[in-house]
Amino acid sequence: MYKLILLEDENVLRQELAEFLTDLGYAVDAASTLAEFHDMYSVASHHMAVLDLTLPDGDGMALIRQLRGQGHRIGIVVLTARGGMPDKIAGLGEGADYYLAKTADLDELAATLAALKRRLAQPEASNCWVLEVGRRRLLPPGQSAISLSQQDVTVLRTLMAAQGEIVSRLTIVQALGEDFLHYDQRRLDTQMRRLRRKAEETLDMELPVNTARNAGYSFFAAAEIRP
Repeated sequence: MYKLILLEDENVLRQELAEFLTDLGYAVDAASTLAEFHDMYSVASHHMAVLDLTLPDGDGMALIRQLRGQGHRIGIVVLTARGGMPDKIAGLGEGADYYLAKTADLDELAATLAALKRRLAQPEASNCWVLEVGRRRLLPPGQSAISLSQQDVTVLRTLMAAQGEIVSRLTIVQALGEDFLHYDQRRLDTQMRRLRRKAEETLDMELPVNTARNAGYSFFAAAEIRP
């Protein structure tokens, strides 16, 4: 059975949503606080989460940021009273898959979860490194995600777009928005060392980037870039 974790602090609504989701065929664990969520949440067994944002012991947005920062691939649907466009943009930017206002019809929630379930069921490309630009993370094949800085994303996007080809230092520096003539080349070398170290320390695997001495870098593995 597909397992889902629900985070909603309003008692009546939490019970109604849990019953509705159970009727849809999901196995539901229901939490009322961030603390309860952390006690219940299992990386291995929970496939999706339905999250409120305004909670008695914190902000659900921070929870989303934490889950994505740790590389969790759980599907996330936000269901909140904070339905304004700035909040929606922020929620999706932090890593929510869908963002619904509490005024949404329950049938819309059901359809959203069904769409997310289908999406999660799609297999990752077997030997492909995936860069998710919006979420600022790198997904190595068969591994958890690596969180990235914006500069990391820019460098990797430039390299992965030229898959297998040497990308000059000039091209990378210009992609970073810097003036090549006044740019300290040691900064780029430091950036690449840090990226390699992050892959090694996080995943115990090598980042597939070759150095072309005094010329640039190349990303030599199969690569995909997602918005």
